[in-house]
Amino acid sequence: MKTVLMVAEKPSLAQSIAKILSRGSMSSRKGLNGTCSVYEYPGTFAGQPVRFKMTSVCGHVMTLDFLGKYNKWDKVDPAELFSQAPTEKKEANPKLNMVKFLQVEGRGCDCIVLWLDCDKEGENICFEVLDAVLPVMNQAHGGEQTVFRARFSSITDTDICAAMARLGEPDHNEALSVDARQELDLRIGCAFTRFQTKYFQGKYGNLDSSLISFGPCQTPTLGFCVERHDKIQSFKPETYWVLQAKVDVDKDRSLLLDWDRVRVFDREIAQMFLNMTKLEKEAQVEATSRKEKAKQRPLALNTVEMLRVASSALGMGPQHAMQTAERLYTQGYISYPRTETTHYPESFDLKGPLRQQANHPYWADTVKRLLAAGINRPRKGHDAGDHPPITPMKAATEAELGGEAWRLYEYITRHFIATVSHDCKYLQSSVSFRIGPERFTCTGKTVISPGFTEIMPWQSVPLEESLPTCQKGDTLAVAEVKLLEKQTSPPDYLTEAELITLMEKHGIGTDASIPVHINNICQRNYVVVESGRRLKPTNLGIVLVHGYYKIDAELVLPTIRSAVEKQLNLIAQGRADFRQVLGHTLDVFKRKFHYFVDSIAGMDELMEVSFSPLAATGKPLSRCGKCHRFMKYIQAKPSRLHCSHCDETYTLPQNGTIKLYKELRCPLDDFELVLWSSGSRGKSYPLCPYCSNHPPFRDMKKGTGCNECTHPSCQHSLSMLGIGQCVGCESGVLVLDPTSGPKWRVACNRCHVLAHCFENAHRVRVSAETCASCEAALLDVDFNKAKSPLPGDGTQHTGCIFCDPVFQELVELKHAASCHPMHRGPGRRQGRGRGRGRRPAGKPGPRRPKDKMSALAAYFV
Repeated sequence: MKTVLMVAEKPSLAQSIAKILSRGSMSSRKGLNGTCSVYEYPGTFAGQPVRFKMTSVCGHVMTLDFLGKYNKWDKVDPAELFSQAPTEKKEANPKLNMVKFLQVEGRGCDCIVLWLDCDKEGENICFEVLDAVLPVMNQAHGGEQTVFRARFSSITDTDICAAMARLGEPDHNEALSVDARQELDLRIGCAFTRFQTKYFQGKYGNLDSSLISFGPCQTPTLGFCVERHDKIQSFKPETYWVLQAKVDVDKDRSLLLDWDRVRVFDREIAQMFLNMTKLEKEAQVEATSRKEKAKQRPLALNTVEMLRVASSALGMGPQHAMQTAERLYTQGYISYPRTETTHYPESFDLKGPLRQQANHPYWADTVKRLLAAGINRPRKGHDAGDHPPITPMKAATEAELGGEAWRLYEYITRHFIATVSHDCKYLQSSVSFRIGPERFTCTGKTVISPGFTEIMPWQSVPLEESLPTCQKGDTLAVAEVKLLEKQTSPPDYLTEAELITLMEKHGIGTDASIPVHINNICQRNYVVVESGRRLKPTNLGIVLVHGYYKIDAELVLPTIRSAVEKQLNLIAQGRADFRQVLGHTLDVFKRKFHYFVDSIAGMDELMEVSFSPLAATGKPLSRCGKCHRFMKYIQAKPSRLHCSHCDETYTLPQNGTIKLYKELRCPLDDFELVLWSSGSRGKSYPLCPYCSNHPPFRDMKKGTGCNECTHPSCQHSLSMLGIGQCVGCESGVLVLDPTSGPKWRVACNRCHVLAHCFENAHRVRVSAETCASCEAALLDVDFNKAKSPLPGDGTQHTGCIFCDPVFQELVELKHAASCHPMHRGPGRRQGRGRGRGRRPAGKPGPRRPKDKMSALAAYFV
């Protein structure tokens, strides 16, 4: 019997699709990576009995990156990244072992059906899966097709079964267009980002951004925000005057009339008009009109409109709204949320989704009336040739979804019902008056049929006071004529909704990437989100955009990126060559990069006005090992130490606090040590600023602390404080934090695993002796006599935190998924030992538990 492998984009999708296709009769098991499950069931495929295996990936399997030295900022000229730097596909998340997992499940399979999301990114992931699986699948005989692509728009029985019945092939051109975008963004973004980050962070101390990034889409997005800021700053208010008249309808009612001239900007002229009208006692009716009008129902919902409404009406940022929509889609509540289409095809079953809502407590009456009277065909919108518009696929309640997911689902459902409802009809009445030589108008609206506004009440025609019944020639008494002085007001900062509109209009990003670009400019501290979700540029964002305009406006204007997007779309359509588009675009940006580097002084002049030089920033903290003068600690991102005498800057670990460490010095370079801490109950470790930036040993990485230093005799090093292999990662070592007393901590020097232990102990020291069972270092602990947990009022104890039953009760593990084996009793650890790091001959040997799989990784069971 043949085996058919099926792969979805997310674990939850795989489960839903397998449940539909197997009709619930399936077995399941966890895959080797522990994240993706495998669902198996018998069935028929191409008329033959087969065994189906359904599993998933977790988004992209691979990511594009530079090879070797080209990932090191200090080793490579950024200009080389445009053409000379080789790239490779690496696993996007190495911890998931996705390639190995796919190969294990694909081995011996005869066919593969790809259930990845049906967009360009999904097509790209299809080929990432195929690259992993095809080499281990059974070879086809006679040229028969073995690779199939399922195309679907929602997780419903009807859509999934229909997709299985009309399988196609993955689109290689669409996948290539994604490869091109990835390579362009990597090469262009990294080159500009590395150059300007190193240049400006080496000169200024209060930029407050860990990365001065550039992106072909990100930078024009920022440009829109700064353009609006510039309009606000350059705005000069003008005074204008408005003539306002009030007439009496009867003794209890009056009407305000609008001046037909609207406004004038000359005070004397305005006064003249006032003088000509204020003496008049009557307003004569010159004309009346009554006209039936219609307010059109909305077009069907696409991604961009959903993001706009989520931001402006629901207060949800674009990226959060997109993530929420994706969850609703994978749970089967809505159709695929990434689409540019606003037109339902003639074959689309509109009544099916509508019937799902017929018993909903909020809109059942409206839906039942529509189904009984016959639905109205939605307006003809734009057909982009991708997925149908976003549609609710099954009913849900607020209790079922909760919070923001419900609010987004509710809007999507109301919008869909509105598209199949009738237009709102209303009667617009208008009366024109003449007071002396000037004309005034009064208008009013009366709803005839609410139509779609019944389900979208926020779109309803505003209630206005009904106008009196008048005929031409009638007169009403003038109650008052006065002159109002007003001023023009500046535009406000862009809202996220307005920014999304501009990005769509100018072709910046796609429906899928627009939220990412907006989120990036927020994360980089280029803009801040203010009330009403308005985007206000920071000084850094403003200076960067002004600098780009000064050097090369095309770097920030949307025109060049829009042209690139058109070329990428041509690749997707098979009308442009991948290599030619890539080569031409990189050549254009390489020339721009060289000109940017040569002209950087123009941007630097703007930086000097807004930011302080390194020497004038920060406060003295620790002494330099070269000149023995105090270095200044610059707290603004990225936090670092700067020696103004040596003109050297030393990067520090981020996202924590830094303080001086007992004025102790590194034995290698005489720099004073500093202490990094993530908080009172978190990890902390000492570090040497020089060693952290210039690792003295081959097995040390840049940016690490003393807890990874293999110096054989330094009291702060891994050699002296290391205990044993981490229980949560492959390469980490649990290290004693000597500064943590009396609430002592042991923490991994690579991952987040942390253990609180021996609270209120006077002293904890790592012994030179090792455990006979697991070869981890023993700990010597002196307890407080009043609070000692030892029997018989004992205060001193030496033991292994993994094996000693006394210590097991005193250790509390944090940031771990399950119970630590140190709480399971002794006698479970055996196997070979592993060393803690490089040691010279004659030094103590390894102090790790003997076998990570049995002794410590058993913790994951």
